[in-house]
Amino acid sequence: MINSSHWVQLYSVQARLKFLNLHVYTVFMLVIQDLVKKYGDFTAVDHLSIALQPGEIFGLLGPNGAGKTSTIATIVSLEEPTSGSVKVFGFEVADSPKKVKSLLGYVPQEIVNHGYFSVEEILKFHSGYFGRLNNKKQIHFLLERLGLMPHKDKKVKHLSGGMKRRLLIAKALVHKPKLLLLDEPTAGVDIELRNSLWEFVRELRDSGVTILLTTHYLEEAEALCDRVGILHQGRLQKVGPTKELIQDLTFRRVQIKTNLSAEDLKKVKGEYSLMGSTLNFKIPSEESLGALLAKTGLPLEAILDISIQEGSLEEAFLNILGRA
Repeated sequence: MINSSHWVQLYSVQARLKFLNLHVYTVFMLVIQDLVKKYGDFTAVDHLSIALQPGEIFGLLGPNGAGKTSTIATIVSLEEPTSGSVKVFGFEVADSPKKVKSLLGYVPQEIVNHGYFSVEEILKFHSGYFGRLNNKKQIHFLLERLGLMPHKDKKVKHLSGGMKRRLLIAKALVHKPKLLLLDEPTAGVDIELRNSLWEFVRELRDSGVTILLTTHYLEEAEALCDRVGILHQGRLQKVGPTKELIQDLTFRRVQIKTNLSAEDLKKVKGEYSLMGSTLNFKIPSEESLGALLAKTGLPLEAILDISIQEGSLEEAFLNILGRA
C-alpha cells in the first residue's frame, strides 16, 4: 500500500513528466488527473487528482455540493469533463465510453423504478447489455447473496426501498466488473441491511474488486475504507490511509477515575478538566497511556478506573473542513 507521502510524490512526478503516459495502469484501476467539471460559472470539481489501487476501498467524502456525485458522473460518462483526464484500466472515458462502461459497475444514489418487470428479468436484461446471454450462475449468486432470491419473481414496483437498493447493487455486479462505484449505497436503508451490505462490500474487496465509495455516513467510511479523500468545494483537501488520517488529525480522550482528595488532585500535573475526582485528558493519538501517567505523577493506587476514547473519522473530517 502506498502511503500518503508517496502519493504527493507521485502527483508531483505526474505533473512534471506526464507520468500518466508511462503505462502505470497495471498499478492503478482508476486514474483521475487534474479533473475540472463546471456548470456554467460554477466549478463543481476543481483540479481533482486521485488514483485507485487494485483491491482497495477508497472513500470520496465531503459535504453536500463538494463534487462527489459530479466526479462519479464523469467517470461513468454521464457528464463530460470540462478539462482533465479520467482513465479506467488505461482507457480514457471521453474516448472510449462504451468500453469503460463494460469494465465497471455503478450504483447510483437514485433508486430506478423498472415498472412491471420482475427482479430476475431485470438482471437477465442487464446481463444482455454486456453480451452475457447465459448468465444464470452469476444472477443466482447475486440473488442469494443479496437476499433477493425469495423475491426474484416479484415486480420491481412491489419491492421495498431496501430491496430496490439491493437490486441496484446486483445490476452493477451482474457482469463481474473489477471496478465498482457506489454513490451513497446505504442511503435510506435500515441498520440490519446496512450491516449486511458492509459485509458484502468487504467480500468484494477481498475478491479483488476495487471500490470507489461516496457516503455521508462517516461511520461507514471509517468501517469500510482503506483510504479516503476529503473534498470541499470541489477541491481535494486531504487524502491518505483512513487510520493514518484519524491518528494525525484527532486526539485521544482519556478519563481517569481516582480516589484522590480535592487537595491531592491539585498536585496532578498536566492539562485536564476535572469532574468530581475524575480527570479528563485530551492527548495526541500517538501518545501512550504510560507516557500520560508518567507525566501526571498519579500514583497507581489512586487510580480506580481508566477509559479511553479514540479519535474518529468524523472528528478528522470536521478538523479538515475547519481548516479549508
